[in-house]
Amino acid sequence: MYDYLIVGSGLFGAVFAHEATKAGKKCLVLERRNHIGGNCYTEDWSGIQVHKYGAHIFRTSNEEIWDYIRQFAKFNHFVNSPIANYNGKIFNMPFNMNTFSKMWNIRTPEEAKAIIAKQRKEIVGTPRNLEEQAISLVGRDIYETLVKEYTEKQWGRPCQELPASILRRLPVRYTYDNNYFNDPYQGIPIGGYTQIIEKMFEGCEIRLNTDYNESPEKFRALADKVLYTGTIDSYFKYCYGPLEYRSLRFEHEELNTDNYQGVAVVNYTDSKTPYTRIIEHKHFEFGTQPTTVVSREYPLEWTKGIEPYYPINDSKNQECYEKYAELGRMEKGVLFGGRLGEYRYYDMQDTILSALKLAKAELV
Repeated sequence: MYDYLIVGSGLFGAVFAHEATKAGKKCLVLERRNHIGGNCYTEDWSGIQVHKYGAHIFRTSNEEIWDYIRQFAKFNHFVNSPIANYNGKIFNMPFNMNTFSKMWNIRTPEEAKAIIAKQRKEIVGTPRNLEEQAISLVGRDIYETLVKEYTEKQWGRPCQELPASILRRLPVRYTYDNNYFNDPYQGIPIGGYTQIIEKMFEGCEIRLNTDYNESPEKFRALADKVLYTGTIDSYFKYCYGPLEYRSLRFEHEELNTDNYQGVAVVNYTDSKTPYTRIIEHKHFEFGTQPTTVVSREYPLEWTKGIEPYYPINDSKNQECYEKYAELGRMEKGVLFGGRLGEYRYYDMQDTILSALKLAKAELV
């Protein structure tokens, strides 16, 4: 008999398992994929750590979380400085003086502020949709070049049909600073993320290619408690209908060149390019290998049977999730956590913080 049955071997389940094992608890981990690590999983291709489910750049403003993750691996000093390709024109991201200088042939913050302030006046009153929200934040030029078509590819619907709440803010800097994140702690684990998950699960039994939902009664009987990190609606057999997500498809390719694009991430913000970005993995660890690996990221409408990535947290889905969350609160001996269990977008630092909070409450 196990103390905890952990459904899903992603970062949330791994952090909880590590804390539970330290507290003397016996854990069994069920993973429906053929590997541990969830979407953080990295794989070695010719000495290059490939982020198989998209770029995972660790960053946090919380020193305790930074210290926590670095127990399991050494981190390098990678700083995320992506670029945007709009119909062949290159712009720096996030929106900063390098972006504005290229777009408007200007040099000073004062000039950039004046242009953006003038264009923002186009929106009067409370923005009614994502398009109006974006223009109210950064003006029409930036919106049409770097936001509109990229966002419509990502979400599969026009910006005028997307809620303004999706775009709470857009980072705008009036400095020549290409560091995408403001967090003081940022980096990539040297040797990839899979090693971290492996260390977190030390002392646990792991069963791969095993789907809890195929035999929930059988698996439930194996442990005193269950931590479920899959989709909460699938746990309850979609009794209120499926929650909606956006999904992704990745094409990975090893190329016989030492440097394909000169940067880890390039966003393609035009509508003609079918993918949203290309990731060149070796740049995460400043690789000098003779070959390189690139991944093209294609957004997909989610359907049952493919991996859900981004919850669509509009009012309809949020109302539906609250019904499932209420069922979850009434489910004895079962805990729900993580991106899918809580139907919310988590960065890695958020995932760790949430898992530690749950572990602290559980393992007193």
